[in-house]
Amino acid sequence: MIEIYSYNLNGIRSAINKGFFDWFKGVMPDIICLQEVRATPDQFNSSFFNDLGYYCIWYPAKKSGYSGTAMISKKKPINYRLGIGEKKFDEEGRVITAFFDNYTLLCVYVPSGTTGDIRQSFKMEFLSCFYDYVKNLIKSEKHLIISGDFNICHKPIDINNPEKHENVSGFLPEEREWFDNFVNLGLIDTFRVFNKEPNNYTWWSYRQKAREKNLGWRIDYHLINENSLNNLVDAKIINTTYHSDHVPIYVKMNF
Repeated sequence: MIEIYSYNLNGIRSAINKGFFDWFKGVMPDIICLQEVRATPDQFNSSFFNDLGYYCIWYPAKKSGYSGTAMISKKKPINYRLGIGEKKFDEEGRVITAFFDNYTLLCVYVPSGTTGDIRQSFKMEFLSCFYDYVKNLIKSEKHLIISGDFNICHKPIDINNPEKHENVSGFLPEEREWFDNFVNLGLIDTFRVFNKEPNNYTWWSYRQKAREKNLGWRIDYHLINENSLNNLVDAKIINTTYHSDHVPIYVKMNF
């Protein structure tokens, strides 16, 4: 059994100050994919993970204090790849692909488009390139897991008051259409295999007591290819953590 977590930390240094290390030691996941790390390994006690026996892949953004991803695993991958081959996206440290014995794991942090038209266009360009990257990966990898922050609510059930957000980045028709096309490559939203109920979210604004009122968005996903459905054991949202404006998501696989 392999337990994989994905967690947008909204800054690893901030999360550490809020008890992230203690939480991690309590969970000891087989693998955790981190997004929005917003630091280089020399800017915090990154040896914490090594001391626990973990292998770390750090992929910080070129811009200081911005974006960045990481993959922390008990087992060292056979090989790994940073980026998707497009410089303007790869400079932001958004995609790690790791190849293990029986499966391939991809950690992704999709850009946000909430700051205006320029970044929204950047987001849509990234999504197009990422689609092509995964399309090719599906052809070559028997078992594929894609974990991370997509910054998109796929369905109305994935967002509070969907009628109020139809013109908001993260729930735009073109973003949701992209997600439709993406899963049609042969991908499965693991959480919805086990839980089809509304009001299950992974991100809340810090404003207006949104988390207290559960006015959230489900924008973090573990997706698997159809070949891996028989290997899927469980998938959950871990909504008891407070290290970030996101919460971790969890998937258990049997390879």
